[in-house]
Amino acid sequence: MSGSDPTLRELQAKVRAFSDARDWARFHSPRNLAMALSVEAAELLELFLWSADDGPQPLNPERAPRVSEEAADVLLCLLNLAERAGIDLAAALEAKLEGAARKYPADRVRGKALKYDEYDEWEGDGSG
Repeated sequence: MSGSDPTLRELQAKVRAFSDARDWARFHSPRNLAMALSVEAAELLELFLWSADDGPQPLNPERAPRVSEEAADVLLCLLNLAERAGIDLAAALEAKLEGAARKYPADRVRGKALKYDEYDEWEGDGSG
């Protein structure tokens, strides 16, 4: 590994080595990893449960240390899933961002929390 931040491929290799050292690959089908990813994301979300409904959403201070742990669990599952499913995450992210840029042109959606098929209607231009 380099002295700088690791690449996604380097992180995937670390996850693979960790799993291989424990002979866990046999349990890591894409389906099982997708389910584990969902569970880990729910555990992360749970840390924000019962926050205030208005204004900024401060994290309960007692839960703050666990956020990075749960976020790491989500990343670990995602990297493992990508490894097992043959997904190049960097390439997939680049393609996703390119598609999103076409769907959500910055000059039309800036500051709007709408789906791509809603913002024309919201602007009142009648094309939606």
